[in-house]
Amino acid sequence: MTFSYQLKILSPMGSKETSSLPFETLLIMRYGMKDALIKLVHWSNFFDQYHNSFVIFLGVSFMSVSVKPAVKVNKTFSLKTVSPVVHGLVALSLCGSVGVSIAGADVPIGDNAGINIGMGLRSSYTNATNSAPDGISRSNKFSADNARIFLSGHFGDTIKATFNTERTGGTAASGGDAVRVMDAIMQFEFSPEFNIWMGRMLPPSDRANLYGPFYSLAWSFPGLASNYPNIGVGRDNGLTVWGKPLGGKITYSLGAFNGHDKSSTLGGAKDKLAFSGRLAFNVWDPEPAPAYYTGGWYGGSKDIFTIGLATYSQTAGVGTAAKPGNLNIVSGDLLIEKKFSGGVPTFEAASYGYRLGAKDCGTGTDYSGTTCPSGVDNVGGQVDSKSYLFSFGFLFDQKVGIGQLQPYVRYQNLKRTASNTTANQTDFGINYLMKGPNAKVSATYTTTKDTGLAANAQSQNQFVLGVQLMY
Repeated sequence: MTFSYQLKILSPMGSKETSSLPFETLLIMRYGMKDALIKLVHWSNFFDQYHNSFVIFLGVSFMSVSVKPAVKVNKTFSLKTVSPVVHGLVALSLCGSVGVSIAGADVPIGDNAGINIGMGLRSSYTNATNSAPDGISRSNKFSADNARIFLSGHFGDTIKATFNTERTGGTAASGGDAVRVMDAIMQFEFSPEFNIWMGRMLPPSDRANLYGPFYSLAWSFPGLASNYPNIGVGRDNGLTVWGKPLGGKITYSLGAFNGHDKSSTLGGAKDKLAFSGRLAFNVWDPEPAPAYYTGGWYGGSKDIFTIGLATYSQTAGVGTAAKPGNLNIVSGDLLIEKKFSGGVPTFEAASYGYRLGAKDCGTGTDYSGTTCPSGVDNVGGQVDSKSYLFSFGFLFDQKVGIGQLQPYVRYQNLKRTASNTTANQTDFGINYLMKGPNAKVSATYTTTKDTGLAANAQSQNQFVLGVQLMY
């Protein structure tokens, strides 16, 4: 991988042309090895399109750099020594949001500023028991699970912004194909140790919520065990302070958010803020995920042994306006991954405790019986309970065709306090990874049992075939 360019320095003292230098060398000179790698991956996408003339603003005082090719640019670009999972996460860090692939393009716009754009798609076929329109037959359903557009911009390395969208969800007839705001973040990133984000974002929470469906080992999000309050897609409006001190060995994040049940009839009527925090310790290598985000697997790019603790607390976050109760959630999670000669095993575990000072709105033994108001964000759905999950996967080194196989199993368990009922779900699946998480096909067989349902509906099973692409 070699790009040879002529370097021309323009300054108040005049201009000077140097001999041909490898483009990678120019990036390393300006940004250092780590950041140069990130920018090289992104800018390579533009060399093919603009190989006759291309200008990059390197932000050096009193000078700019004009680069023109000394030789024709090779249109084949690869970085074989870097995991495809890290490819996706590298671009994710530039865009500031989970779900951006390496193919996302960082477009310099001058004055050390740039814009990044990408997209993520997930579609699936599901065959499930008792899910056909007649209520008793097996379903045959194709779905557009996720359709996201990722946008971000930056002025230098400190002032940044992220704007991501998502399909609303549900049927097209009910408005499910509408586009909603997923992330809208104003980012002030001062140093690895201290940064401030404000807007709509993922609150500090458990590992699963911070990697989402695109970077999960299994096809589906583990929503049986992980149930942090949110206005949609795991997000809420608020402010987060985060950092990675000690060379990234520790990741901390603290936030204040609008919170749960903000309605005149519910416990949140007095408009108390919710507070959340997460602390993660990397025993081995620091996780390559950007900001305070996480990954469900990394493809062996690093030796991972990370322990995380998270908490969420809101005074008067559940119950009714007349009898409110506090909402408290505590969770702990673990991720272990290490590369061996034959492949990469990945193990994840998490435990959750949901403590409610009063029952949340909704019907059933575990709810208050109060109707959850319509047209209000982030209401209902919380149950006093305990839950846990674990998963194991193995990524084989050997290629099969153009991709690699990654079989996995995941188990979730939920025990509700008031009704004394349990629910559990087991996923058996295999991923076919053509470009890490950026291009994969996943087949999953899932069994579910819930003693809180009617006798004839307690046991369910389904088969899902999913395809995921990110650009």
